[in-house]
Amino acid sequence: MSGTATPCLVAGERVGLRSFTYEDGAEFTAHARRSTAHHHPWLFPPLTDKDYAVYAQRLIDDPAKAGFLVCERPGGRIAGFINVNNIVEGAFLSGTLGYGAFAHAIGRGLMGEGLRLLLTHAFASTGLGLHRLEANIQPGNAASIALVRAAGFRLEGYSPDFLYIDGAWRDHERWAITREMTGRGSPTS
Repeated sequence: MSGTATPCLVAGERVGLRSFTYEDGAEFTAHARRSTAHHHPWLFPPLTDKDYAVYAQRLIDDPAKAGFLVCERPGGRIAGFINVNNIVEGAFLSGTLGYGAFAHAIGRGLMGEGLRLLLTHAFASTGLGLHRLEANIQPGNAASIALVRAAGFRLEGYSPDFLYIDGAWRDHERWAITREMTGRGSPTS
């Protein structure tokens, strides 16, 4: 698989997280194309090499973003992705999540493990050093809500007309988790 030489930043029993690389484009877009029926109408990852290059560049070059591939162990096959966007430092220490599983990984628990690994990395002082993560999810996306609920996120609110997706402004539920909720203590501990 492409990108298998790139080491995992954090690894679990069945998956590891690693950073996006430009070399992952062919594998990522092939999985994305096979997953369009699963993703629609919630998510629209890049389907072409050109679109992937633009997408990856934003994740690699923008300090307010951190992108991670969820890769199966062993072998490195990409199962999905989790991005931390809108990273704000200082007193806020927060970011918002975007994520998706590819069709071959659905129902196998790989994204749940990947999200738990992401929380470990995001809240660690040696990782992103964040205090809070938020996920904004359309109310009808039961799989996404189940994923964050199982990871310990709490429902904090409802945002009408929050994001422009699939040709319309969509309502979203706001789910969030803090470092303290995971038992990791405060950012200064």
